[in-house]
This record gives sequence, structure tokens and C-alpha cells, in this order.
Amino acid sequence: MPRHRKTNHDRSTALSPAQRYASFRKSQERARSIASRFAASLPFDIDDFQSEANEALESGRNVLVAAPTGAGKTVVADFAMYLAQERNVKAFYTTPIKALSNQKYHDLVARYGVDRVGLLTGDTSINSEADIVVMTTEVLRNMLYERSTTLNALGYVILDEVHYLADRFRGPVWEEVIIHLPRTVRIIGLSATVSNVEDFSRWITSVRGETTLIVSEHRPVPLEQHVLVQADERTEPELLDLYRHDAEGEQTTSLNAELVSRLDQLDRRAARRQGEERPYKRGGRGGSPRGRKPERHTPRRWAVVDELDYLRMLPGIYFIFSRNGCDQAVEQCLNAGLELTTEAEMLRIRRIVDEMVDGQLSRDDLKALGFAKFRFALEEGFASHHAGMIALFREIVERLFEEGLIKVVFATETLALGINMPARCVVVEKLEKFDGTGHVQLTPGEFTQLTGRAGRRGIDPIGHAVVVDHHGFLPATAAALSSKRVYPLHSSFRPTFNMAVNLLNSSDYRTARTTLDHSFAQWEANASAWQLEAQMGTLEQAIAGYEDAFTCDHGDFRDFMTIRMRLADLEKNERRRLKQTSFRSDKDRSRAFRDLDRHIAELREAERDHACRSCPDLQRHLKWGHRWVREVRELERVRHRYDSRTGSVARQFDRICTILSTLGYLDDMDGGDGYTLTDKGQLLRRLYSEQDLVLAQAICAGTFDMLPAQCLASVISSLVYEARRGSGGEPRYYPGGIQGPVAWAAQELKGIHGEVRMRCEDEGLDAPSQPDFGIVDIMYEWAAGADLAKVLRGTDMTGGDFVRNAKRLADVLQQIATAAPLMGESGERLAQTAREAADLVSRGVVAYTGVD
Repeated sequence: MPRHRKTNHDRSTALSPAQRYASFRKSQERARSIASRFAASLPFDIDDFQSEANEALESGRNVLVAAPTGAGKTVVADFAMYLAQERNVKAFYTTPIKALSNQKYHDLVARYGVDRVGLLTGDTSINSEADIVVMTTEVLRNMLYERSTTLNALGYVILDEVHYLADRFRGPVWEEVIIHLPRTVRIIGLSATVSNVEDFSRWITSVRGETTLIVSEHRPVPLEQHVLVQADERTEPELLDLYRHDAEGEQTTSLNAELVSRLDQLDRRAARRQGEERPYKRGGRGGSPRGRKPERHTPRRWAVVDELDYLRMLPGIYFIFSRNGCDQAVEQCLNAGLELTTEAEMLRIRRIVDEMVDGQLSRDDLKALGFAKFRFALEEGFASHHAGMIALFREIVERLFEEGLIKVVFATETLALGINMPARCVVVEKLEKFDGTGHVQLTPGEFTQLTGRAGRRGIDPIGHAVVVDHHGFLPATAAALSSKRVYPLHSSFRPTFNMAVNLLNSSDYRTARTTLDHSFAQWEANASAWQLEAQMGTLEQAIAGYEDAFTCDHGDFRDFMTIRMRLADLEKNERRRLKQTSFRSDKDRSRAFRDLDRHIAELREAERDHACRSCPDLQRHLKWGHRWVREVRELERVRHRYDSRTGSVARQFDRICTILSTLGYLDDMDGGDGYTLTDKGQLLRRLYSEQDLVLAQAICAGTFDMLPAQCLASVISSLVYEARRGSGGEPRYYPGGIQGPVAWAAQELKGIHGEVRMRCEDEGLDAPSQPDFGIVDIMYEWAAGADLAKVLRGTDMTGGDFVRNAKRLADVLQQIATAAPLMGESGERLAQTAREAADLVSRGVVAYTGVD
């Protein structure tokens, strides 16, 4: 007889009750979604928007999450990495800046372990083949162009701060990544709540497939808006609400009448004070005081901090739109005798700072960076945070603030970009800032980014945003900034020379153009073009109607009106244009006017002899003809605007290809339809500098061939350095003198840049910025082994600025080392020199990565 086979029922009854219950729990666990298991693993309940985003991601969709700072967008990113682990694929986490990448790397190492997490930031490479890799967006873009094997098995890419693609300098990288990532990869975009997020989501859908948009405008920690005023130095500051509160204590959207009244009182008081202090004009009407309009007293920074400390509203971030202003604020608080830390906190700060600094920098470097003064301020509870500081000092500030040891950080707006430093209150010193060219009002988006730091989830019941009363302040301005929902996100994408050759390296010309047509920049242009299309359709209908109305039995009245229109253009516009034209000689000028007069005479004769002239209904036809002319001219204007928008990105690409073909980077195999890369094109493909073509031209011309490593580092610095506030241009001295190799190479670079600029202008493209030689002496000394104190002596450059420029310089030198061998034997020698130069630059404080 056959052996009896056990059924499932037989197996289950053979198990004990405890075993059956455990089996039941396991089956239930398997049946639950991955998103549910992830949510259950968290020590807190997730919000609805997080749950919705996670479920969409698990179902195979791309996800775009737009929510305020502190709302918990990173939970969705965490689930993407959890999902990648469950499905045995890789996940990349991209950020716009290295500081964010370093911070996220440490967070993920703490969660997943050092073996499963990597970091790539251009100057740092740790465990690059890990399951989860944190990187800057530029690194991912470069990997896509190089077809890196690290992309194998990639399943998810988190694009943190994706609204950064609006940045006019680095924003295009985000679009390149979104366009070029394999379609099998799912992207998770984390964005501020921009007003046109629906448009952005539709664009992502158009290039990457189904995308779920999740928008949450809920702040987990409510935000209260205040204004801090002060009558004069002898009185205490007053903190007044910006908005009125209702009977239940809820903040409304109406301005606080008490604030408006108090500011009016202070204005009258300032006017009286000015009248007492300044003599009256003799004979002036009404005895008005001489001088400028009365100004209210602006509270001192230390007084603001002291008041917030008294009100128990610290820790806080005090935004000042000036590096010097931040440093001065720390000095002012110390001079005022403010102490915000206890003895125990002071000792703990000293221990942490000394541990973080130990072994990282030399004693001379620390002295040059003003370390003793920096540490003293920290122990008192104050710190600056801005790009002029070296990365190590900023990391110290961030850690101490996160641990609640520093009570006030005076920061520029760069701190608002994603660094995890929430505070109980945020202070905004002014509602305007200097943008490099002049003082401009903050945008609602910038104000939202700044105040978004206020309120620590799970710690503070509410967050506080404080605007300090200042010259020109109006409550309505602050209300407009804080009440506007968000700000629009617009593309800053434009093709570059490096982008063009990388596109043509991986696809043919037509495919490359199609790729560019998929950019968000072109999508936005096309989205606005439909209105122009509709306008053109309306105009064409009107023109057809007028042509029916002026139909003439004697001749072609449309031809008659066209002659009259051309005649009017020549008599008015062309004659005016010639008058404004510069001619080589009076003879050329006379010839041009004679040709114009002859052409006008021919048209006048044609108009006079036209058959429609004899029509008895000429005046009635002309009535419709004049309207026809008006609509035809309008149609020409609208059509020009339409043509300038549709395909505008691809046309820029065409112009770039024309320049590259002329200069020998592309071979034009088929009249512009079959470009292929030459060896020079392969060189350019590996140069990601903003001065990509200038650098490539210089390498090909042999400009750097005879330079030793020290001189090469010096000269190349001109292609990465951008002076602040328009200073710079020339160094204090050229190493080796004005007849030396550095000065000679600098002169060569200027000539090469001039040629590239001229070609760009001829093609209607933006020219690359002028090389700035302002730090060639500084980098020469550093590459020669001088210490930090010596290279900065006699300059106004901060340690942070020096380190940032040196790191960019080292990165470009490494690019040269990779690309130059394509130029043969001379290129091999240059590559070796570039590697030596990079090593000379990457030492000491410059070599510090901040991830140890």
C-alpha cells in the first residue's frame, strides 16, 4: 500500500499550541506589507503623508514629497533604504552639499553599520560598493556619464533638497540625474513645499513614469511669529506677536494691533528725539528738522539674546546675512558679559572640542584659525556658523548645538540648507540681504527656509520665529513673507560643453537633442508656449477673416497690403537702424543709404502701379487691410516668442556643438547629424570644471606642459577661484615675477578665455566667467609647503574660503590627471605633474574630510 502523505492539517495538529501560534504569527508577518513592517519597527507613529508615500514607493512608483522643514520627510527616505535592503538592491542618498552628505553618512552608519554604508563626495571615498551610498549629486551625475559599475543593481535614489535644482550654478545637475538615471531606478524627491510642485511632479512623470506627489503643509511643531522692538538703550527689549490671537489663544492671520500701535509710538518718539538733537532749518516750513527720516532704535544683538534667554526661548539660531556680522555678534555678546552655560556645560564643551580637534590640525594651524578665541566663545554658549569657517569648526558647532550645549548660533543662510540643527527659536535680523550685486528683499521661500528650523519635534510644544525691528521694517512685509504658502520652483538648466560631449559619447546626436527636450527647463518653456499657440490660432483666424473681407476683383489685395507694409518698415525702421549703425567709412555709409533709397523707390512704384489701386472700393478694402496689417505684425511677434521657447534648450545644444566642431572636439560626419567625439572630445568629457572648455583648450595648447607641480597648482587656481564682493582679479605678485612661468601661463589663459568668449558671443551663448588670478600667489606658497598662518598673512581670506578653494583646486587637478593622458606623451607628463600638484595641495587642514 502507498505511504500516507501528511496533509497541512495533520502537520498542524502534530505541533504544540505554542508552535502553532508562532507559525501563525510568522505567516501573518509575511502577509504584512514591507511598509507596515517598517512602520512597526519605528519608535513613533508615522504620519499619514509618510505612510502614503511609503505605500506608493512599495508599489513601484516614483515619489515626490513636499513638506515643511522638520515635518519628517526623511522617514520616506529611510523607508526607501529599508525597501532596498528587503529587495536586495542598492540605494543612493544624494545631497546638495558635502556637509549634508557627511552628516547623513554618520546617521546611516549608526543604523545599518559601517560595512553596509559608503560615502562619495569627490574628495572622499569610503566603501563605494556598499549597499547604501551617500554622495553629492555631482558625484552621481559623473558616475552616470562614466557608466560606473557602482550603478549595478541600483534600485532607489533619494534626491534630498531636490528644490535645489533652481540654483543657477549647481541646479542643472539635478535635472541631469533625473533624466539619465536608468528607468528601472525609482527616485524619491524630498522638497520644500514649492508652489508649482504639481508642475514639477508632472515633469518627473513625463521622464520617469508614474510618480506619486505627496504634499503636506502641516508643521508638527506650530510656529509663532514675533517682532522684537526696543525703545532705546536704557529700556528692555519687548517681544510682540506679529499676528493677533483669538479668544482660544490660536494665532490668526490678522496683524497684531498692539504691535502696529507700539511701532507708531516708537516712530513718534524717534521724531521727537531727532527734533531735540538736530537744529531746525531756518525758514523751513513747519520747522521740520534737518536730516533724514527719523529711525527707530534697532535692538543690539546681545540685547536680543539676553531677552530671549530671559524668556526661556533658547537655544536659538540667529540669522545674519554677513559672515563678518556673525563673527561680530559673537564678539559683542562676549563683550557684554553674557554667559549662557553652566560650569558643567562649560567643562563638557571643552572636553568635546578637544577630542574633535585632537590630531586633526597642527598647533600652528589652530593658532592661525583663532582656535583659542573660538573655543572660549563656545564655552560661553555662543558660536558662528558660516562658509568662511573650516569644516571642522562648523562640525564642532553643529555637534555642540545638537547636544544642547551651545545656546545661540549666529549663522548665515547656508545653515538653513538641510543641516539637522533645529532650535526652539529662530531670529531673523533683517528682511533683506546682499546677493552679490545689491541688497534685495528675502523671498517667501527664503524666509520659510530660515524659520523652518524653529521648533524641535518631541521637545518644544511650539517654535518661535523672531524678526528684529530694523530700518525700514514694516509688519505687513513680515506678514507677507510668512503667510505666503511657498515659492515657485523654476529650472536653471542649460547645456554645457562637458554635458554635450558626454551626451554624444553615449548616444547619437538626435537622441541627445531628444534628451535635452526632456529637461524641466524645456518642459516649463513648452508649458508656457501653449498659451502662445492659442494666441497664434486666434490671430490666424482674424487674419483669414480680414482677407475674406478685403477680397478684390481687380487684383491680389493681400499682395498690395504686403507691399505697403514692407514699404513702411523700410521708411521707418530700416532708416533708423542705418542711422545708428557704425560704418567703416563715409563711403560705406553713403552706399547703404543709396541702396535703401533705391529699394524704397522700387516698392513705391510697385504700390503705385498695383492693379488694386484702380478698385472703386479701395478705401473700404484699406479699412480691413489696416486691421490685417496690425494682426500680421502681432502674429510675427507672438511667433518669434513661441519659436524662442519651443526647442530652446536643444538649440543651445546645437550652438555648443557648432563651437565644439569648429575647435576639433567633434567630428561632423553628416552635416551636423552625425557628430562623433575626437580625442579632444574625450578629454573634455572628463573635465567637469565650470571653465571646462577653457581648461581643455589650455591643455591641448600645451599651456601647462612646462610648469612644475607648484606652478601648475598656482595657475589652475584661477579657474576655480571666485572672489567675494568683486575683489580679486590679480594676485599680490606672480610667483617668479612677471617674466616667470606662472605669469606666462596666466597670460596664455587670458588669451584662450578671450577666444572662447568670442565664439560663445558669436553663437549667442553665455560666455564663461573671466579667470580670476587673485590667489595664484597664495596657492603657490601653500603648494610650496608654507603653513596656513603664512599663506593667509596679509590677505582678507578666511580659513574656510581658503580650504574650500584648495579642495576645488585639488579636484580639478585630479580631473586633469585623469584626462590628460589622452593627449599622448605630453599629456602623460602633465598628468603626473597634476597628481603631484594635487598631493601638494591636499595636506593639513585641506586634507581634513570630517568623516573620521
